[in-house]
Amino acid sequence: MVIDAHLHCTGRETSDDVLRSLDEAQIDVGVLLAPFLGDGYSLDDAASLRRANAHLSALVRGHRDRLVGFAVVDPRSPEAAHDLRHAVETLGLRGVKMVPTGWYPYDAQVQPVFAMAAELRLPVLFHSGIFIDGRSGRFCRPAFFEVMRDHPGTRVALAHLGWPWTDEAIAVGLIDRIHGVPPERAQFRFDISFGPPPPYRREVLQRALEVLGAGALQFGSDCFLPCPGHEIATRRRWVQELLDELALDEAARAQIWSGTAAAWLGPALEPRPGPTAARSPSSPSRAAGHAAGWLGGSRPMAPLCC
Repeated sequence: MVIDAHLHCTGRETSDDVLRSLDEAQIDVGVLLAPFLGDGYSLDDAASLRRANAHLSALVRGHRDRLVGFAVVDPRSPEAAHDLRHAVETLGLRGVKMVPTGWYPYDAQVQPVFAMAAELRLPVLFHSGIFIDGRSGRFCRPAFFEVMRDHPGTRVALAHLGWPWTDEAIAVGLIDRIHGVPPERAQFRFDISFGPPPPYRREVLQRALEVLGAGALQFGSDCFLPCPGHEIATRRRWVQELLDELALDEAARAQIWSGTAAAWLGPALEPRPGPTAARSPSSPSRAAGHAAGWLGGSRPMAPLCC
């Protein structure tokens, strides 16, 4: 199975468009984000985000085994917590995406939305790291999202591995590992939809694998729909080539392509029809340790700081 955990809707796509693109790219499940960039949708306009969530609800309806819809809200809005509950309980969306622009994740005014996400036990996706469109990334440093530990019902993914603050992102993700939390139960994981430019990608991915392990990393194309399937396939190929260069074993690859995202989505991921092929154990490779990361498993490490 392959899960694309980061696909943007624009409001111009249809269900048929999306399914055709996923089929062409050989993607089994797509996580679709409600539109919030252009075409009448804006992160600063709560009413437009309500329309965006309604559009996405109609788009994914009837395709729950292939399409997982994530609402988008502006947590500064006084109605944001209500809007999120409505998106999940009435519109049938199954997660939430938030983009810190003009607010910091630790701001008091946004905590009620995080609390609602925890109450609903949602997977949450945040933009983390710099923006390539010129907006300030100062609100999106990975350490700022540590506040989500105050909302333990959430399962958090930080996009783009927080680049250029990837060491900081890895440190955030390492805390659960230090305390012996298995990857599938960790609060933080990271999508590798590439924020880093090509010269950085191998270094960033290799370090994340060595420290956190594949169970903390998930594939996301970050493509904007509607798009031809070959665009998604191209971004999938970028990852495939890096995994080949790093000689990852099959267990680690399976985590990146679907296992990590499946644990993140949890109940939001509906069973796929038909039998699931069992994976036979692979022979050890020089990268076999990447499945578990630096700690080599879920054993806790003695505390090193106060």
